[in-house]
Parts: sequence; C-alpha cells; structure tokens
Amino acid sequence: MKKVFIIASVILGIVLAGVYFFFFRKPEPKFELVQVKRATISQEVMETGTVKKDELYNLGFDVSGKIAKIYVQVGDKVKAGSILAELDNSDLLYQLKEAKASLKVAQSNLEKLLAGATKEEIQIAQIAVENAQIDLEIAQQGLEDVQERAEKNLESAYEDSLNVLDDVYLKIYNAFNTAKLIQEDYFNSADQDSTKVKDNLQRIKDALDNFEVYWNKAKTSKDPLDIESALSKGESELNIVFDALTNIRQSCEAPLYKNKVSSTDKTSLDTQRSYISSALSSFVNSEQTIETTKVQNSLNINTAQGKVDTAEGQLKSSQKKLEKLLSPPRQEDIDLYTAQVKQAEARVKILEAQLEKTRLRAPVDGEITDIAKKTGEIFQAMGNYSFIKLLPDAPFHIEVDIYEEDIVKIKIGNPVDISLIAYPDKVFKGRVIFIDPAEKIKDEVVYYRVKIAFDEIPQGIKPGMSADLKIKTASKQNVLVVPEQALEKKNGKAIVKVFEDGKVKEEEIEIGLLSSDGQQEVVSGLKEGEKIVLP
Repeated sequence: MKKVFIIASVILGIVLAGVYFFFFRKPEPKFELVQVKRATISQEVMETGTVKKDELYNLGFDVSGKIAKIYVQVGDKVKAGSILAELDNSDLLYQLKEAKASLKVAQSNLEKLLAGATKEEIQIAQIAVENAQIDLEIAQQGLEDVQERAEKNLESAYEDSLNVLDDVYLKIYNAFNTAKLIQEDYFNSADQDSTKVKDNLQRIKDALDNFEVYWNKAKTSKDPLDIESALSKGESELNIVFDALTNIRQSCEAPLYKNKVSSTDKTSLDTQRSYISSALSSFVNSEQTIETTKVQNSLNINTAQGKVDTAEGQLKSSQKKLEKLLSPPRQEDIDLYTAQVKQAEARVKILEAQLEKTRLRAPVDGEITDIAKKTGEIFQAMGNYSFIKLLPDAPFHIEVDIYEEDIVKIKIGNPVDISLIAYPDKVFKGRVIFIDPAEKIKDEVVYYRVKIAFDEIPQGIKPGMSADLKIKTASKQNVLVVPEQALEKKNGKAIVKVFEDGKVKEEEIEIGLLSSDGQQEVVSGLKEGEKIVLP
C-alpha cells in the first residue's frame, strides 16, 4: 500500500510540474542573432540606359564663378581628363591648405595617443593634481567661512528684530495709556465723540493684546518663523493703533472738545502717533533686513559653492588626465582620435572635390570647336549653359536617366560595368563622363541625365541598343558591417540591440557606407564578434 502511495505521489508531482510548465512558466525569449564582422562592401547604382551616337559636347562648370584660366584654343586636340579651363579657386586652395594642416594635427594626436605619455607630461599632470587639491581645500574652507558668517548675520538680524519687537510693544503700551488718560479726562460722557474715542481706545487695547501674544511667542521661542510672523502680524496691529490714534486726535478737534482738551494732551497724542509711525518704519526695515540678509547669504553661499564645484571639477579633470596618462590608451579614445582623423580626411576630400568642380576637364578625347567666354568673365552654372564645345573622337556613348535619390552618389569618373543584350556573354567596362545639372521630369519624378563612355567600343554596336549598367559609386575594404535591418533610428541616431551576458542592451553607433546588398558599415560603437539582435 505504501509503494502504491509513493507511485501515485510521483505521478501527481509530474502532472503538477507539467501544468506549471504549460500554464505558468514564462517562455524564454528567442532572438535571431548575427555577429559583427569585417567585410569588403561596395555601393552600386543599377539602371538601364541606351546606346547613343556621340555628338557635340557642350561643356560648362558645375558651379558659378570667375573664369581664372582657359588652357585651350579652338582647334586644339585634347585627351580625356585634361583641364580645359579653371575658375578662381584661391579661397578653396586656402581652405584645403588649412584642412590638410588639421589632418596632420589629428594624425599626430593619434600617433601620440598610441605612443603613450612622456615622463615630463606625467610629472606636469601630477603637479596639476596637487595644485587642484590645494585649490579645493581653500574653496571648501571659504565655503565654511561664508556659511558661518551667513548664519551669524541672520542671527544678528533676528536679534535686532526681537529688540524692535520689544520697543514696539512698549510704544503700543504707552500709546494705549496716553489715549486712556485722555479718554478718562475728557471723553467720559455718552455723546458721539466720547463713544468714538472709547471705540478707538478699545481697538488700541485689542491691538496691544494681540501684539503681546505674537511678541511673547517670538521672545520665548526665538524661532525665526515666529519672529517673522510677529513682524508681519505686528505691522497690521500697528496700522490699527495709528488709525485709532488719528481718530482720537480728530475727536479732540471736535467743536465740543476743541477748547476742552489741553494742547499738552493733544501734543502727547501727536507724539504717540509719531512713535507708532516710527515703529512701522522699524518693522519694514527689520523685515527688509532679514530678507536682504537671506538673499545676500544665499548669493554668497552660492558663489562660494560655485568655487568649490569649479575646484572639484578641476581636480576631477586633473585626476582623470593623470589617470589617462598613466593608463594605456582606451579603445574608445583610439576610436575617437581615429574618427577625428577620418573626419579631417573627409574634410580634405570634400574640399578637393569642391576644388575639382572649379576645373573643367575634357570628358572624352576630342577637338575644341568653340569657346564662348574669356578669362575674367563670370560663368553662371544655370541649366544647360556652357561655354566650351568639344567634338568627341569616339563614335558612341551610353545615356541613362538616374533617379534623384541616386544621383548624389554618382561622380564623374565612377567605373561602370556595361552589359549589352547583343553581347550576352560579355561585360564591357566604362566610366561616367557627364552629369547633366538640369533635372528631367518623368511621370512627376525627378531624374538627371548621365553619360557613360566605353573604355573600348564593341565592334558592331548600334545606336538604340539597351545597356544594363552597374555604376560603382563607392567601396571599402575590411570594415565592420552589420545588416541594415538591424538598425533602428531614434531622434536621428542609429541604434542597435547588443546581446551580451544573456541581456539585450541598446547601443548608439556611427554608421558609414551602405552597400547595395544591405550591409551597413559601422564606423564606431561596436566591436568585431559582438552579437546583435535582428528584429
């Protein structure tokens, strides 16, 4: 019986485990992963063109400017690539000189980083750390002094306010006694003025009683909040006392009492009113002094704290610099300096490309038939405007319309693989020789006309033949690549999900060339062999 029970328990346990696994166990996440690898990538634009019979070339610059030199005359025979004319490019030459100098600096910084720090540099960095530590200690002591001084200044302001409260209580008390004596001596009947004086005397008494509460609380606790409350509320009570004294003084000038109340008592009332007025000014001054002290203390403390923050920042910066000098170069620093070199190289290439646009070159071998401008004149790069005409020696070329998104990738001189239907087993070589600056609209889509020259003219070729073209716009060797589909764009930044230690984390990367087969170059942010998640 015991054996049966054990078997039943085992079966029940298996069943429960199965139920838990089926209903409650969270499924393990499944990812499609791909490794970051090195590869040679190329960017190509593929299109179909048409063989055309060569005719007169109308040549002009891609940019506007002043014509500085014309190197040919009508009738000259020229070779493909030779310079026919040149715009004023002195400013570009200066910028290119600066860019090359910046490139040398970037290359020097990279070499210096890889070589490591010298003993002199380390010693200078150590001294900088020591000086920064001293500056921080001085700043911290200065902050402590400012805080201590601020506390004392505020305490002094509150103590002065307590003295003001004591003085004001006495002034209200004296004002009450003066008004009471005048009421008892003169205004003790039931007429209207006596009633008015009695009512205002009661107002002074109430104000005195109220003020005594605030005053005693502030004097007993010496709490800043109680002192400020007493000043604020006491100011209201003082206004009541001043108003009541004014009313009583006015009653002294009533017809029935004008000659009855002595000038001495009237003067006493005026004196008490002036005391109350002075007390009001004292309250305002005390409140302003406290507020000004707080503001000035805050300003002084913030200034001192700013010096501490600056000193701490300088110390951290000096320590970081020393640590960096003592440590081997980090890969991220190597990547950064390498990127700076590449950026400087790119700047040089951009300026060289801009400089090249100021030089008008012969796209093919041929003969100059016309020159429409002279040295010193302005050339406007507008539409199909040109100023040199060239009759080509070659009989054929290929024309193709390139979509506006692809035209920015294509440059004069790009190599081209040409496949002709009439020659199915051959691939001919060619190159881009002309890009029309004027757009061409087809079905509301913008295209640009491009001419391609054969390196070698196929025998028997005819105008109108179709040509499948593969224009090679760029290529790079031995670069890190990931599939384009692995990228996400967030706020204009390229993001990939890296799988590491069983976790997925997002990394921002810098991207470069995108190949025609969907391989994306990674300039920085990833290392070879890392695994990334494909969506």
